[in-house]
Amino acid sequence: MTAPELDHARRLVDGASRIVALTGAGVSTDSGIPDFRGPQGVWTKNPDAEKLSHIDDYVASREVREQSWQARLDHPGWWARPNAAHLALVDLERQGRLSAILTQNIDGLHQKAGNSPDRVVELHGTMADTICLACDDRRDMHETLDRVRAGESDPECEICGGILKSATVSFGQMLDPEVVDRAREAAETCDLMLALGTSLTVHPAAGLVDIAAAAGAPVIIANASETPYDEVATVVLREPLGEVLPKLVSR
Repeated sequence: MTAPELDHARRLVDGASRIVALTGAGVSTDSGIPDFRGPQGVWTKNPDAEKLSHIDDYVASREVREQSWQARLDHPGWWARPNAAHLALVDLERQGRLSAILTQNIDGLHQKAGNSPDRVVELHGTMADTICLACDDRRDMHETLDRVRAGESDPECEICGGILKSATVSFGQMLDPEVVDRAREAAETCDLMLALGTSLTVHPAAGLVDIAAAAGAPVIIANASETPYDEVATVVLREPLGEVLPKLVSR
C-alpha cells in the first residue's frame, strides 16, 4: 500500500457519514478462525471438507452430518475473540458514521466486539443456533452440542425428529429474503462501502458491491488477494486488515 492510496482511502472514510461494511472471512482470521479459500484455508488444505457446506450432501449422508457435528464441537469460533479489525468497526459506529455491517461470517464476533446487533446483518446466518430442516424449530446451539458430547452422533429434532443443522446458509440453500432486502437497502443508501476480507466470489453477497457502486457510492476493497471487483473499487488495499482498518477509521 502506498501513502497516496492510504491517504485517498482515509479521505473517503473521513468524508462519509453512511458507511456500510461488507465483511468476509478475512476479518476473522486474526482471531484464529481460518478462511476457506486462502492459502491456509479450510477447503484449500482439505477439499473434501467443502462437502460439509453443501446442503444436498448434508441431507443425503449421515456420515457428513456426523462429521459436521464433530466440526461444530471444535469450531474455533467458540473461543475466538474480536481482533483489531472488529474493534475498528466498533470505533466507526461510535463515531456515528456506520450504517450497517453486512457480514458473510457466522461467528458473531462483530457483536462480541461491541457493534450493535441491530446494525449487523448476518447474510449467511449464525453458528450460535440450530434449526430443524423439517419444522424450523430453532434453539441455542450449545443445547444440541451437549447432546453430541453425551453420545448422539447425529442428533434429531426433539420436536419432529427432523434433521438438525446449524442456522447457517449452506451452499444450495437460499438466503433469507428479508435479510437480503435489508442488505440491499443498506447498500443502496450508503455513501461509502468497505469490502473487507472477502473474496467477493459468493453471490448474492458479492453483488452488494455492484449495488453500492451503481448508487454512486465509492468502494474501498481491503483484501489479501485479488477479487473480481477490484476494477469497480475506488481504492484497493492489500495490507492486513488489523493494521490498515484502524488507520482508516481513526480520528
